[in-house]
Parts: sequence; C-alpha cells; structure tokens
Amino acid sequence: MRLQLPRLGTLLSIAAACAAAPLAQAQSLAAKLSTLSLEELSNIEITSVSKRAERLSDAPTSVFVITADDIRRSGATSLPEALRLAPNLQVARVAANDWAISARGFNSTAANKLQVLIDGRSVYSPLFSGVFWDVQDVLLEDIDRIEVISGPGGTLWGVNAVNGVVNVITRSAALAQGELVAVGAGNFESTLALRHGGPFGAGGHFEINAKRLDRQHTQTADRIDVNDASHTTQIGFRADWEASSDRFSLVGNAYDGKLHQPLPGTIAITGVDLPLDTISVSGANLVGKWERRLDGDAGLSVQVTYDRTERVVPPTFGDKLDIVDLQFQHALHPSASQALVWGAEYRHARDRVTNSTYVAFLPGSFNQTWTSLFAQDEITLTPELRLTLGARVERNDYTGSEFLPNARLAWKPAADHLLWAAASRTVRAPSRLDRDTFVPGEPPFLLTGGPDFQSEVAQVYEVGYRGQPTTHTSLSATVFHANYDKLHTQELGPTGTTVFYGNGMQASVRGLEIWGSVQATPSWRLHAGLTRLLQDFHLRPGSIDTADSVAAAQGSNPSRQWVLRSSHDLSARSEIDLSMRYVSALSAPAVPSYLAADLRWAWRPREGTELSITGQNLLGPRHGEFTPVETRSAFGRAVFVKLVNRF
Repeated sequence: MRLQLPRLGTLLSIAAACAAAPLAQAQSLAAKLSTLSLEELSNIEITSVSKRAERLSDAPTSVFVITADDIRRSGATSLPEALRLAPNLQVARVAANDWAISARGFNSTAANKLQVLIDGRSVYSPLFSGVFWDVQDVLLEDIDRIEVISGPGGTLWGVNAVNGVVNVITRSAALAQGELVAVGAGNFESTLALRHGGPFGAGGHFEINAKRLDRQHTQTADRIDVNDASHTTQIGFRADWEASSDRFSLVGNAYDGKLHQPLPGTIAITGVDLPLDTISVSGANLVGKWERRLDGDAGLSVQVTYDRTERVVPPTFGDKLDIVDLQFQHALHPSASQALVWGAEYRHARDRVTNSTYVAFLPGSFNQTWTSLFAQDEITLTPELRLTLGARVERNDYTGSEFLPNARLAWKPAADHLLWAAASRTVRAPSRLDRDTFVPGEPPFLLTGGPDFQSEVAQVYEVGYRGQPTTHTSLSATVFHANYDKLHTQELGPTGTTVFYGNGMQASVRGLEIWGSVQATPSWRLHAGLTRLLQDFHLRPGSIDTADSVAAAQGSNPSRQWVLRSSHDLSARSEIDLSMRYVSALSAPAVPSYLAADLRWAWRPREGTELSITGQNLLGPRHGEFTPVETRSAFGRAVFVKLVNRF
C-alpha cells in the first residue's frame, strides 16, 4: 500500500494578439537591476534573514536572491521554474504541473520541510505540511525578488521552516503603473498576462492583473501520453498607500483551474485500479499589511491574511480549507549596540474533507490553531563582530509547545568579506496526513493514522563565507551538518495486520553549498553554483518500518548538482542567456543523471517592448527527473516565444 499526494497542474487554453505599444513612460525595476554591478547586487536589501531590512552582504546565513532580472532573462513561465535559478534548492519537475522542491534533501512531491511565503502569506498546507505548487501561479512580471534561504529558519518563520525558506516578494503597485501585455506560446504551453496600474487618492497606487495558462500533456520515455494537461485562470490586484510614516498594502488573488490527473494518481492500492478524473482547484486570498516607521530605524507592523482553497481529487477526497493569520512585529534598538525584533502570530485553520471509500481523513471536519511568540536580538560586540540570539515558542494542537532557538556569530574582517557560524534547533510539526489518514476510507482499516506521531526534530550546525574576492567576482560558500530525529515512517501495528505512521527514523545530513559570479566584461556576466549532499538515514531501535522509508528518503535526493549561467548583452537592444544544469542520479526510484541546457535570445525594438525566444532541454535525449519510470514524464526540447509590451 502506498499513499501519495495528488499531482497538481495548471494549464489553460489561450489565444491572444498584441497591438504595437507606444514608448514606455519609465523603466521597470527589472531593467534597472540588469545594470547593477556585483557590488551593488551584494548591497540589495533583504528581509527574510532577520525580518528587518539588511544588506545581503551582511546576512549571516546561506541566502540566495533571485532578482526580477534573473527571472526575466531565464525565460521561466512559472514560479517553480524560476526557483531553478537558486543553486541552494533541489527542484525536480515531476509532470507538466507537478514539482518536487526542497532544500538540503528530503525531496518528494509531498516535501514538507520548506516554508514558502508570497508577500508574507504562508502557502504551506496543513493537510500535509507542504506546498501545492500547481496553484502558486504568481505573475512573474510583478515579482521584485525571491529570497531563498537554505537552512533552518524556525525562529523567525515557524515550525515548518526546517530546511529552508522561500520568500517571494512582489513589487509595490507604484512600480507597476501603466499597462502590460505579455503573450507567449510554444510547443508545450501558452500563456497570456494582462496588467493595468494607476494612481489614486493622495499617495496611493493600484494595479489589477489577470493570467491564463495552458499546458499540454507530457509523455513518458516510451512516448506514452501522460494525462497531465491543465487549464487555469487567475486574477489579482494590489494597492499601496504611503503617507508620512505609515505604509499600507493590500494584495488579493483568486484562481480557478482544471488539472488532469496522471498515474498513479492520489492513492494506489495493490489490486485496485482507480479511475483518475480531472482535479478541480479554486481559491482566493487577501493580505493586508500596515507598517509604521519609528525614530531610530525602529518600526511596527501588523499583517492580516485570509486564504481560501478548494481541491477536489476524484475519486479519493475533496478538501475545503480556510485559514486566517494575524501577525504583529516590533523592531527597535534597546541600546546603541542592539537591534531587536520581536513579534507574535495567531493562525487558525478550518479544514473540511470529503472522504471516500479509498481514503479518509478522520475526523473529516477539523479546526487547528497555532500561536507563537518570537524574539531575535543582534548584538554588536565590536565593529567587526556581531552575535545574534533568538528563539520562538510555537504551540500547535497536536504536540503542544515547541521551542525553536538559534545562535549566529558574524565576523567581517574586511568590508567585502563576511565569515559566519550558526547553531539551530527546529522542528516539523505533525500535519493531518501524519495523524488523521486512514486507508481504506471505511473500517476495517489497513492504515490507522498516526495517533502518537510527534514533531520531527533537527539540530543544525553551519559555517559560511560571503564576499567579493575581487571587484569583478562574488562568492558564497556554506558547509552544514544536520542531525534529524523522529522522522516519518510507516510502522507495523501490534496485531501484524495493520500499519500506522510513526517516528521511527533518524538521519545525519551534511553538505556543501557554493555559488558565485564573475563580471567577465562590462556586458558579460557568469554565474555558477554547486551543491554536494551526503546522507545517512537509519531506523531507530525498535522501529518495524514497512514502507522502506530509509531508501525512499535517502534515494530521492541528488548527491551532486551544479548550474552554470551566462548572461551577455549583445547590444543595447539585444541579449542572449545560456543556462546549463547537471543533476546526479537518484536511487529510489532509480532516475538517471541528466545534463540540460536552455538558451534565450531577446530583442527590444523600442523601450517597453521585448520579444524573446527560449529553447529548453536542447542537449539531446529526453530526460525524466522524478518518480518511477513507468509513469515518469520525460522532458525533451521545447520552444517558447514571448512578447511583452509595457505602455
């Protein structure tokens, strides 16, 4: 018996034409970023590391920033594709719209140790502590940057930030004025995006947008069609006001889609052949945030989030989930040598599952509440030496209160060099999948949930460097060692006829993350990144695991991967970008290593207009990236043509 989360996709049919546009009134932020030097890029302000603005070069953690210009020049058409740009993530495409994304191992289609936020809204599902990537369809032209932290972030971001944090930050409506039309088509997908922005009131700006996406089905290596096409539509808006010391933003989105469901589907039971009908997805979300700047670089903020999601996965289950989240934060300087940030969060989820004869979440209706309080203090010991101490106490309804401390030491021997070390404890709290899953959906049960499933625990130690060895080079390197305990297993029940979810596995994971850039000439920049992962998974004494959890956990992550990107401005109006990535073989299930290359050429006939052609997987034979070979999508050459007009 094998339980697997539903595959999700987003795919839409479109036809669009675009009239010639007049000259743009102002350059976009993405265009400005393309002119930044490596030194200026290192001084970009980020917020994910300390929940306050700080320079990237001062951040004592393994963090990579994907800029708006990186996304544009990559030719990516979706958020998961854009995340391939981060060398400290493992990103595997499973099907047309299904992805496995993690950091520092533990990858799967139900990866549950990565916290993902979009404009401050956490998008992990309490159903399985992971992300439904098929419905995170952000308008890429609106993204300001993506801050990708590999390593624990529990002190600031809570119990699911075990192996990393992905923070997607869209730009203010003030930077999205005028009209935008983006239309693209290729042999695999088509997309249309529209946006309109303008001023209103005193100090206010707004934008409204819409996106439609259509992806065709993929094929296996044997040219058998994979039933994974999809059709989705999304509309959204953003409004920003700023007056005196106050700033307010309101961001909302709504989406609807039909996702074809490929084999093996949501659940596979030996001897049972389940019909796989189309998955229906829909939802809406709203994020309101108020910020006030105080004297001395201090500040207050309050954020309120509402998130509604619906997913119907025939014939196994349907889920309606409503989440309300309230966050408060205060940043201040108690003394000249301290920068303190503290805050509190209240999160409430109302989950309503429609069960089936195949699988059930019991009880079907369930409410959960999470409350937390955190504080982190950065202490300047000397002008070159900083100590950061922080902790979070978070309570959940399954295991009670969890303690998430961290300590970081940062030393700047010179202005362009940072050495840092960190020690952290973090946990992954149980989800409904861990505690409440029963198979089949009616008694007698073979899988009887996990009534005693506890939080998974990680102790993590890191040492890193970030700096500019020369004016034309930048480098970041991190070595880490993590010890995990109480990891998820499927244990044999006391009668020998049932199984249940338990905490029967431990692991030791260590590795290296390194990346850097070289400004070869004023018009040519090279980026490279490499990760190395060494894993040792083993069962705890007394565990009787029936699902070969050790092989699955250890074999689903590449031991090595590297990426090389070349960005070259051919002239003031044209550019060419080449990306190559290598991923080593997986062992469970067996997936061969692969080398892939993408090439993009873009031409701007006038300011505000860009035509681009992107070729993907140009190096030869089609390759799979995840899941068993019988149902594995094999990705081959693809071409995508895109026209963007800003006016």
